[in-house]
Amino acid sequence: AWDITTRTCAYTNHTIMAEALEKWPIELFSRLLPRIYQIVEEINRRFVLKIQEMYPGNQDKVKNMAVLYDGQVKMAHLAIAGSYSVNGVAALHTKILEERELKDFYEMRPEQFNNKTNGITQRRFLLHANPLLANWITDKIGDEWITNLSHLKKLKVYVNDEKCQHEFMNIKYQNKIRLAKYIKEHNNVDVDPRSIFDVQVKRLHEYKRQLLNILHVMHLYNRLKTEPEFDMYPRTFIFGAKASAGYKRAKLIIKLINSVADVVNNDASIEGKIKVVFIENYRVSNAEIIFAAADVSEQISTASREASGTGNMKFMLNGAPTLGTMDGANVEIVEEVGIENAFIFGLSSDEVINYENNGGYNPQEIYFNDWDIKRVVDQLMDGTYSHGDHEMFRDLYNSLLNTQGGDRPDRYFILKDFRSYAEAQKKVEEAYKDPDRWAKMALLNTASCGKFTSDRTIQEYVDNIWKLDYVTVKPEA
Repeated sequence: AWDITTRTCAYTNHTIMAEALEKWPIELFSRLLPRIYQIVEEINRRFVLKIQEMYPGNQDKVKNMAVLYDGQVKMAHLAIAGSYSVNGVAALHTKILEERELKDFYEMRPEQFNNKTNGITQRRFLLHANPLLANWITDKIGDEWITNLSHLKKLKVYVNDEKCQHEFMNIKYQNKIRLAKYIKEHNNVDVDPRSIFDVQVKRLHEYKRQLLNILHVMHLYNRLKTEPEFDMYPRTFIFGAKASAGYKRAKLIIKLINSVADVVNNDASIEGKIKVVFIENYRVSNAEIIFAAADVSEQISTASREASGTGNMKFMLNGAPTLGTMDGANVEIVEEVGIENAFIFGLSSDEVINYENNGGYNPQEIYFNDWDIKRVVDQLMDGTYSHGDHEMFRDLYNSLLNTQGGDRPDRYFILKDFRSYAEAQKKVEEAYKDPDRWAKMALLNTASCGKFTSDRTIQEYVDNIWKLDYVTVKPEA
């Protein structure tokens, strides 16, 4: 039975985050699932024998790889022990699994590991969600892209064509009008479709750094209020996210975004230069409207933390250049579209991992030496966005500056990357103010998106992991 199991099961890992790799207390597991726990014990016994056979006397290997250790059932270890294949979901993700998170398992069985970069379906996120663009593409290159996305590369002959650039950007503008209507109806906020639609929609998690985004919005607002000579191209910052039920800090970040929106959107003195919108109940049906309308794709996770991301691909498909770190599938997006057609900033994954392993980062040094950063961090505590309540955002303030419960401050390197992010945002504005350059970038993003279809991803699973044969289904007469 175990032989059949290990030749049948394959494990796809979807996260690098240690807290998401399930570990269950043996006491709970064995009480609730006594027979299954007996089986897990036997799986662990056999697997530990294998480890000891390959690494005699090396107790560290047993400690790092055993399914049962230190009073816990380690579910990822169980999945690896019981599978013939282990894969990550982006090239960088798989590399980090092999070199760091699952290094011992990779050294034991390197042939077990492989990469399958995620993909998205163009039939949902372009054909259905953006009919104006879909029809335009079909008019230019035919409809084969619907089932073979690599055909989008044929659009590259049009990237310098002024008429095509104008048509492409007019479609974007029509989609921005559609989203503006949705925002007016659901948020009662008037947004200008001629402003830059700067969008971050995804699960709310600290590593995805929605906090960095909203702190930068606060920084721009401060500049508008205190620097008479400062001018900026109007920008609409659009957020959409859900937080896990018990994730208190994530919910506090949502509160901060909405509190900043309340202040900024109602300040007539800034003449609509900044609008902030938090779209409620983010889901596929409103995501379809959002992706089609986005000018800028915010993919700003701490490098090394995002396994892949697929929102980044949906934005790219709809002609929104990436503003992001070299993390997850962003790396491969940049490879496809060219770094000159994206806005890349921040620490690299190697730099982040080096700080984590060796220390050397103190956010308080940045806080005390950069007035702009100090000002926005202090505004979490001074009541600016909390009707004078100085405690409302204390947890966010502490997460950036103070050690809490053994956790180091600013573990997602928000303050470290703040200046680099602000510079990248300036480059976004410079590029957008050059309509020909922006149109070319946007069109190239769509034209370079062929790799990121789930059709390719699934075919790779079929060919390299599942080893399935084609089944041709004849349509009914």
